[in-house]
Amino acid sequence: MCLLRLPRITQPLEKEEEEVAALMEQIELEKSHYSDHEIRKLEEEEALRRKKESLYDEDEARGKTVIMAQDLEEKWEQRFLRFKAAPRITDADKSNDRTSLSRKLDSNLMLLVKQKIGNQELWLLPQVEWQPGETLRNTAERAMATFLGDHIQAKVLGNAPYGIYKYKFPRAIRTENNVGAKVFFFKAYLQSSDLSQAELKADYLWVTKKELGDYLKSEYLKKVNRFLLDL
Repeated sequence: MCLLRLPRITQPLEKEEEEVAALMEQIELEKSHYSDHEIRKLEEEEALRRKKESLYDEDEARGKTVIMAQDLEEKWEQRFLRFKAAPRITDADKSNDRTSLSRKLDSNLMLLVKQKIGNQELWLLPQVEWQPGETLRNTAERAMATFLGDHIQAKVLGNAPYGIYKYKFPRAIRTENNVGAKVFFFKAYLQSSDLSQAELKADYLWVTKKELGDYLKSEYLKKVNRFLLDL
């Protein structure tokens, strides 16, 4: 099961993207109509001008609010100055804690678990052996529950696998009718970053696509990269 935590924030813009965004913002500004607030501000400025020229009718002001548009703008400016955006780089990024979901917020993170295959312990996508009577999707869902418990909130995508990996068993354990195995890959999106109710039952990591090469064997990695997009 390829379980993904989707990005939480947008990726930083490249230089060319920033230039295009600034151009589009300028074009939109030039072609846009005045907002209600801008119209109100213009009306108030006109009223002040007429008042200075002794053309202002006091009756016009009766029943109207005394809070001017300029006062609102100053209030909004003060509120904006007090606002502090959350950092893009988290504590988990700084410590390179790959067991945390609070890292690489602008990228996909994929779950890897350490599993014993034969006499080796390998980092793999969560997988379990197919049982008679199960669909492939049932097996993929069981793999997710096996390593994360039944409380995980995730959306499985489709009923057909996204990829397949074939391998042969070591000669010492091959039989005439059982020379190898097939691994079918399904994809799922994590729908909640709160894993406090999850029952993680193995060593695990949350890694980006670029970090997969630090853990997966080359042939296995090739098959995963075929269906894994990191846009």
